[in-house]
Amino acid sequence: MKITCALEDHDFHGNGSDLDLILYGNRITREQASAGHPIKSEISRKNLIPASKAWDLLSIALSLMSADLAGHRRKSPDGWTRQFELTISVIDPVFWNKQSKLLSSLFGFLSTDIWRFNFIERGFLPKPDMANAVYPKEDSVVLLSGGLDSLIGAIDLVQEGHKPYAVSQTVRGDADKQIHFASLLGGGLSHFQANHVAKIPNPEAPPSQRSRSIIFLTYGILIATTLAKYHDGEEVTLYICENGFIAINPPLTGGRVGSLSTRTTHPIALGLLQQLLINAGLKVRIENPYRFQTKGEMLVNCKDQDFIKKYAADSTSCGRFKQFGYKHCGRCVPCLIRRASFNKWGLKDKTIYVYEDLSIDSSDYARFDDVRSALMAITESQEVGMTRWLGSALSSNLVEDKDKLAATVERGLQELNSLFAHLKVQ
Repeated sequence: MKITCALEDHDFHGNGSDLDLILYGNRITREQASAGHPIKSEISRKNLIPASKAWDLLSIALSLMSADLAGHRRKSPDGWTRQFELTISVIDPVFWNKQSKLLSSLFGFLSTDIWRFNFIERGFLPKPDMANAVYPKEDSVVLLSGGLDSLIGAIDLVQEGHKPYAVSQTVRGDADKQIHFASLLGGGLSHFQANHVAKIPNPEAPPSQRSRSIIFLTYGILIATTLAKYHDGEEVTLYICENGFIAINPPLTGGRVGSLSTRTTHPIALGLLQQLLINAGLKVRIENPYRFQTKGEMLVNCKDQDFIKKYAADSTSCGRFKQFGYKHCGRCVPCLIRRASFNKWGLKDKTIYVYEDLSIDSSDYARFDDVRSALMAITESQEVGMTRWLGSALSSNLVEDKDKLAATVERGLQELNSLFAHLKVQ
């Protein structure tokens, strides 16, 4: 699939593309796609000054995410792997064309597709009001999704004496939570919220969203480059707080490899992205402080137990939250890991689950695909050993601390096993 991604004043005629994507503007016809306009508006409203290559990286991420939504997996030869050829307008096309191979590796790992890139001139670089420019005094940036892990991460940073700038990708059902959490922490955190508002003609149903978290990361990078600390020449840490089990996100069974929802916090993805930032001269260091902790351990070790006890149940974990009327289903993999973490914590889980009693022997409960897959994973990992069960999930030379990561995954499975014993699921 060929996609041209450029500003609205670009001459799209005769480019031979299957889809034209307007960056930071509104589509003119229904055959076109668009993405990113609210981000531009929010940065301008706050009078922030991001680095030019951070804008370019955002343009690339918007293009990737839009392609992911537009490309129909069922139309690919194997029913999954797609091929994309993206032409993207950037500020520095010479630099980005030299990074094409690295970008293809990063995005290929994220989406399991084949990506080719061609960068052209006339990228987006707004003219800020320098007389009223704002350079935030925060010492770091933290992603705040409305989920339990990101909430714990922000709590711990504040308790450690940090003053992070919170960054959120607004999602219906979570936007108010993000605002509420940011307002409560540290006397109120500075908060950037935006939505890509991607509009795609004839999107895949259900849409592929394996790239969705990369846009969240690029928001964080963009905001990191606006801080006074960054403009003073210092490195800024971008905290991505995700438990180690989900960060590795191992396929629970051999048949689930293609269905993993995201790999964005996997050590390989973060390593490739960090290398890209180094190459671009962007002084932003990505850190996941919880890569060696399970979700249950994050709850147990949270540095403000009174706060997390009060608000943990208000966070969101469900992979089908919107589908179930903005309630946790209770049976998808993220819900199972959430429930296992509360069980590990030893406190009552006050979350309302649509499917509460997983001991019921039906296709909606104990025999639901994700529940069965988790049970199979526990059994198989015990039979063949953790290293063999993980297979290729940690085999890359790009992954460091393999033993520690494998041990974290093993403890995550143990938490699931304890949950199933508690719920009497066999």
